Amino acid sequence: MPETNLTNSGLKSRRWTVIFSGLLCGGLALVVLFTKRNAFFSPLAVVVVAAIGLVAVLLQLRFYNKARSNPVHAPGWLNVLGILFAMAALFADRLRLNAELAQIMALVAISIFAISGAMILHAFRKHRTTSK
Repeated sequence: MPETNLTNSGLKSRRWTVIFSGLLCGGLALVVLFTKRNAFFSPLAVVVVAAIGLVAVLLQLRFYNKARSNPVHAPGWLNVLGILFAMAALFADRLRLNAELAQIMALVAISIFAISGAMILHAFRKHRTTSK
């Protein structure tokens, strides 16, 4: 009987992961569909797409940790640093920064989000291979 409960729990967890993944893909599709072509040349659009990707990884992390006894932790300091760079790129006009510096800050924010996501996904793989 305990195996049946674990299987049902795993299926429920997987179901919600798939549902939220679909919602995030739908949100990303809406961003892409309703954004004018010129906006994609803006660093802000790229930061938004990267942030949506990071949210997807963080939601996956949340569901993964609920189903496991040994949780994986996101590098919080790295995510905060990425958010700071993204906010600086977003408010570059208010901060009186030139366009090149704003683009560099957006690229740094995207790179930080990518590194954070890669670290989380690597931890998932590592935990999956050690649990087998």
